[in-house]
Amino acid sequence: MTDHVKFFRDTSPYVNIHRGKTFVVMLDSEGLVHENFNHILGDLALINSLGIRVVLVHGAKAQVEQQLQTQGLPSRFQDGMRITDDTTMACVLNAVGCTRIAIEAALSMNPANAPGQHTRNRVSSGNFITAKPGGIRNGVDFHHSGEVRKIDRDSIARLLDEDNIVLVSPLGYSPTGEVFNLSCADVATQIAITLQAEKLIILGADAGVTDGDGKLKKAISLPDIAHWQDQLRENSTLAAAVQAAYHACMNGVERCHLISFAEDGSLLTELFTREGCGTLILKNSNEVIRQAKIDDVGGILDLIQPLEEQGVLVKRSRELLETEISRFYVTVHPEGMIVSCAALYPFSGALISGTLVSGPLTSGQGAGELACVATHLDFCNQGLAGRLLAYLEDKAKTELGLSQLFVLTTQAAHWFQENGFVPSDIEQLPTEKAELYNFQRNSKIFVKPL
Repeated sequence: MTDHVKFFRDTSPYVNIHRGKTFVVMLDSEGLVHENFNHILGDLALINSLGIRVVLVHGAKAQVEQQLQTQGLPSRFQDGMRITDDTTMACVLNAVGCTRIAIEAALSMNPANAPGQHTRNRVSSGNFITAKPGGIRNGVDFHHSGEVRKIDRDSIARLLDEDNIVLVSPLGYSPTGEVFNLSCADVATQIAITLQAEKLIILGADAGVTDGDGKLKKAISLPDIAHWQDQLRENSTLAAAVQAAYHACMNGVERCHLISFAEDGSLLTELFTREGCGTLILKNSNEVIRQAKIDDVGGILDLIQPLEEQGVLVKRSRELLETEISRFYVTVHPEGMIVSCAALYPFSGALISGTLVSGPLTSGQGAGELACVATHLDFCNQGLAGRLLAYLEDKAKTELGLSQLFVLTTQAAHWFQENGFVPSDIEQLPTEKAELYNFQRNSKIFVKPL
């Protein structure tokens, strides 16, 4: 198998998961002048061509600083907010305008061999943000610096529906016609919350959050954010990014990513590989076990088809799987990918004290077949199947009133024995199941009392 084939197979689940979702991407002002700038914009155009709805919010702090320095004007901040007087505001408008044009130009490029060379990227901007003045705080007048008051959700959504990349600058407008200088992070966060975006992606100078040994933290859940904010006191830029991600997750955004604009391909690596390259911040960093839904059929097929081809599992058609989907349970990775599955089929016959009992189920009677147990190869030996088994054992006992589980297997006998199953035979199966036993497969039978 070539690397290209493996690449397509590995990334296709993520393409399917992300298609139709809304991603708000914040690009730090320093990233706009980095040598990787054109690659970043090319990758944004690429993910948009894959059906991902992209809102790009750009910064302009570095560009404003350059304008002020050129004109010999002071740069003044108070509590992290720029004091934007009339002369400073002129620099802000000039810097933002030039920056927006540069982004639009980069997204309009159509060189040979570039992503999307046979399509034209449509970029739309507008007065999507209603802002309010920052006012006077502790005696300091912030003049033209403001805060987000309202996002024009409907206009942005309509443009996204038409496959536009929506470009938003850190400027807001008031009903009285004033223009306000806004925080790029605040704009991106509020847009992500208003759109209930699937992701807020922050492209900054840092690759993410690292621990004391310099090791990248791949995932941080909300309860741990306070600890990391304390650790980041000396890196105000990264601390602000973590705070923005925290605020977004607390208000309905499922996942936030902190990645580096300096690493070529970081956006694609983070979105389309299991390893990623940045820090994922989310409400819960643990896998979720739940009953399968009809939308999960494709993900389950991706798990079981390789095992079916090897003869480990009995082949199931998509139609059969759709019919029996209520019997399936899945483990969902924090990124939304299905990483393990199993099915539970209750029967009205159970072996109790050596005697086969059949007929209507009563509490404490009945057997359940555990079937189609599968774990993605990249997530093996992480205890996923064991946790899913424990979940199904509890459900079988407490909710279905079953007294035992049984399983038929050709390859995983040792694993089931390690998890409390004991060898059995066809005579001890519920009659309905025994009549369907496939002697050609010669599966071994194991039973576990609950």
